[in-house]
Amino acid sequence: MSQHPALAAFHPAVAAWFARSFPAPTEAQIAAWPAIASGRDTLVAAPTGSGKTLTAFLTAIDALVREGLSFGLPDTTLVLYVSPLKALSNDIHVNLEAPLAGIRGELAAQGLPDIDIRTAVRTGDTPQAERAALRKRPPHILVTTPESLYVLLGSESGRAMLAGVRTVIVDEIHALVQNKRGSHLALSLERLDALTGKRATRVGLSATQKPIEEVGRFLVGMDAADPEIVDIGHARERDLALELPPVPLEA
Repeated sequence: MSQHPALAAFHPAVAAWFARSFPAPTEAQIAAWPAIASGRDTLVAAPTGSGKTLTAFLTAIDALVREGLSFGLPDTTLVLYVSPLKALSNDIHVNLEAPLAGIRGELAAQGLPDIDIRTAVRTGDTPQAERAALRKRPPHILVTTPESLYVLLGSESGRAMLAGVRTVIVDEIHALVQNKRGSHLALSLERLDALTGKRATRVGLSATQKPIEEVGRFLVGMDAADPEIVDIGHARERDLALELPPVPLEA
């Protein structure tokens, strides 16, 4: 199976899964993957349907796969995904759970050790039993909301879970820039950096906005260097057709 050149930077199991699952990377993915992989703060601005969420997740998963194969993964949260939307289930299944299952299959097919990358969703609706399980065995990738992140940072168990975070993905960042939830999240991200003792790489995912540079400044904060901005713009291909019924409309 031939693979797109942009996949060459990924582990063979990760690249093989992507090549089997999609015809080719999107424009946003081709442009953003090198920037994210370099460890630089990156803002990806692209229309809905351009694969932004998978863009960020795949680079994070690739790093976890490589670390797991080389050293094993620690029992701590390494990737934090924050979204203002509570209805995360379908998005997370498509962009996180399905890729992880497919990549584990590719690892097995290539005769490589299995890597169990644990994930969890923590929102205000998460049952107490699930919250207790997270405290006992933290996920490697934690999916949460700005409000739940604030709560976690205020609890001893939550701070212990988040102390090893290396990458923060902020989705739908355009919905946060101009409101109180965004100000709240900006403070939480600074608290997270203070907790970890080392600034986590920040990846922002946004609908196209103007000026996009202001969204980038919001992502990184006032004291950080400007992020890499991948701005795909508003243009999208349209498939327009006129369809008529084969017989005249009748009562």
